[in-house]
Amino acid sequence: MTYTIVGLGELLWDLLPNGKQLGGAPANFAYIAHLLGDHAVVASRIGEDNPGVEAMARLEQLGLSVSQVQLDRERATGTVEVSLDERGEPSYRSSNDVAWDHLEWTAEWEELSGTADAVCFGSLAQRSPKSRDTILRFLQNMRPDSLRLFDVNLRHAFFSADLLRNSIEHSTAVKLNETEMPQMNDLLQLGGRGTHAFAHRLIQVFDLQLVAITRGSRGSVIVTPDEIVDQAGEPAEVVDTVGAGDAFGAALVHQFLRKRSLEEISAVANRVGGWMTTQSGATPTITAAAVLQEIAFKTNQDLSS
Repeated sequence: MTYTIVGLGELLWDLLPNGKQLGGAPANFAYIAHLLGDHAVVASRIGEDNPGVEAMARLEQLGLSVSQVQLDRERATGTVEVSLDERGEPSYRSSNDVAWDHLEWTAEWEELSGTADAVCFGSLAQRSPKSRDTILRFLQNMRPDSLRLFDVNLRHAFFSADLLRNSIEHSTAVKLNETEMPQMNDLLQLGGRGTHAFAHRLIQVFDLQLVAITRGSRGSVIVTPDEIVDQAGEPAEVVDTVGAGDAFGAALVHQFLRKRSLEEISAVANRVGGWMTTQSGATPTITAAAVLQEIAFKTNQDLSS
């Protein structure tokens, strides 16, 4: 069965040391969901400028629909300067007051939100009140049984305790990395000490179905109200880690919607996220679809045998 999965938020150009690549966490997420075989939609906003024209062309080249990408006549397409350290870990500097800071609630997005099976959204796209309000309306209009994954992003300075709390209250699942956990714990005053306790507190306080905490090369911890899977990482020849968390999230959603076991969800998400670190940038060639689908298939087969 094919599901409709939406990446909601920023669409931008990552200005990497080796050239620019189309990015933004929601767009990266949607692309990997597309490669895994679902109907993936990018819901964002770009400028009517040359970078915007290039972005639309690149989305179509990647096999993604541009029907839900809004055009802004007044503001530029977003860009982010990305620098990499010796381990391939990125740091970011984002342009301000760009098109995706002005997401609009439209009849098209009302229809999309009402039919989507899952959405992934983050904190960065909520840095402006206009986009924040639009994102929350999108979430509120989704079906009660839909999966709403909040992908925490504390690398940028555009967040607060209220923003995090409000986002989680509109979510059914949360994904973050281990370096974000202490800061998030302090902001929300959850009081859970340690990864497992923190995840359980999030689930209890916000009535979540799932919390995923990624640990880079050391794997992840995924927690539900009834289960914990602590997954070790697998060795990889890292090129860069840009988009690895987004790939992890896309694989997690892909498996979750198919009602896979938590062990299967964890194993596939980690393998897909690990594979992404062996690629340059977050949107590798379309031929990667066969690779990712094979990863998911073999992992599920290994665990069920």
